[in-house]
Amino acid sequence: MIRAGQRVAALTIAAVALPGARAPAAGAGAASDRKPLPPQLRKQVDASIARALDYLKSAQGPDGEWVPQAGPAITAMVGQCFVQHSRYGPEHPIVQRALGYVLKHRQPDGGIYGAGAGLRNYHTSVCLMFLSSLPKSDPQVREARDKAVAFLKKLQWAEHRKDPDGKAVTPEHVWYGGAGYGQHKRPDLSNTQMMLEALNQSGLPPSDPTYTKALRFIERCQMLSETNDQPFARHADDGGFIYTPANDGESKGGTVVVDGRPMLRSYGSMTYAGFKSMLYANVSRNDVRVRRALGWIRSHYTLEENPNLPGKQSKQGLYYYYHVFARALKAWGEPALADAKGQKHDWRADLCRKLVSLQHPDGYWVNEADRWMEGLPPLVTAYSVLALQTAIK
Repeated sequence: MIRAGQRVAALTIAAVALPGARAPAAGAGAASDRKPLPPQLRKQVDASIARALDYLKSAQGPDGEWVPQAGPAITAMVGQCFVQHSRYGPEHPIVQRALGYVLKHRQPDGGIYGAGAGLRNYHTSVCLMFLSSLPKSDPQVREARDKAVAFLKKLQWAEHRKDPDGKAVTPEHVWYGGAGYGQHKRPDLSNTQMMLEALNQSGLPPSDPTYTKALRFIERCQMLSETNDQPFARHADDGGFIYTPANDGESKGGTVVVDGRPMLRSYGSMTYAGFKSMLYANVSRNDVRVRRALGWIRSHYTLEENPNLPGKQSKQGLYYYYHVFARALKAWGEPALADAKGQKHDWRADLCRKLVSLQHPDGYWVNEADRWMEGLPPLVTAYSVLALQTAIK
């Protein structure tokens, strides 16, 4: 059994990127590129979201919170679900109570997290996404948002910082450009893509140096020897992504033997995260890193599992995968995705059908493969609603 402290730490691994109003120029398609859902499916999706929000409404705590032992992040995620729904919106009491709870976690350094707690990048990023969905006219929200942006930029591993061994974090350092659990933890792709999603939603333009620095870290997560200078990526050419290049590379899927060599296994949630992050950083659609990541995605198109994780692991992080799947393909901007066999998929309709089919009759979603806190219905329901909202937006 996972203890409470372990669960909170695991939450960072499953860090979520939430829907925002701004899409990157490199990947975004025009609104006319979006194929409308079939009317009957749209009705099912609307009803599914309504049931989910009814469940979440009943689960809100007296101080406006959801899952308070996890800090402010889950409350921020759920709050954004309500902000983005026409029946509720930013002025609804549910949202305002959630906002009050989140703002109670503001810290003097500009971050938004529990006092004395870790996971500062995680909590601040998710809270920034929530704040960025609210009207800019509120001076308290605007101030909290601006300070959170500055905090995240300062927390990024770059020239202004040294690692725990006192080594300067220059572009040659494997941590360079990444974001991790907090001040003294090594960076990973999940935290990095979450930071970029938050900054993107806040309105920070892709020309900001934060994105350029992050690309250095992101390309070191890609299993592509052509652009990845790390030893573990030598001979790698599948174009997928792993969890982190730190400590000689780490994949949550372990290793796989390729041409007689053990290689770190790339997998779905991190590949969509890396792909999306490159688009947010305005990397050209013709760039080899983008093209090879898209090739991996086409070869592993599925909503039955978190692709390329082995065996029973393939159900772990499944709802995180659904959410980053939606955000990445929305950023790409194409109404259909052709798989490796050339078959075209209406990814929005596929995702909506899958999520509707998995919803509990009481309105929530939960992952029986409980890893990275996906056994918590409020968290998994937030992932699902935000993914559906991305698909129909």
